[in-house]
Amino acid sequence: MNYWLVKSEPSVYSWEQLVKDKKTTWDGVRNYAARIHLRAMKKGDEVLYYHSNEGMEIVGIAKVDKEAYQDPTTKDEWVAVDLKPFKKLKKPVSLITVKNDKRLTDMALVRLGRLSVQPVAEKEWKIIMEMAGEK
Repeated sequence: MNYWLVKSEPSVYSWEQLVKDKKTTWDGVRNYAARIHLRAMKKGDEVLYYHSNEGMEIVGIAKVDKEAYQDPTTKDEWVAVDLKPFKKLKKPVSLITVKNDKRLTDMALVRLGRLSVQPVAEKEWKIIMEMAGEK
């Protein structure tokens, strides 16, 4: 299994909305690096759900429900995946907390702040889970 992080502004599409909808199409991504990551996602991969711009914290875990397919919002070569909520974190993990932890200096969230879909290394995942009070 691989681990990922996706970003969404809560005013655009919040974790709470994902939970209410039970599933969503993660479309509209128009960044080449993010497209590579979307294409690499496999069904069952776990995805950190990060509220960007407002809140700036990791709030939940989603799972990839459908692997990359043609983004329905365009005819160009962009892709989408389907995500479904898995669990809300016991304790949100703020960007400041992530940036202040020396073990996470190589994490894409720290290094590539604007990238909306990014990989998360297994060791980073475990640290985030620890910070969130998860096992």
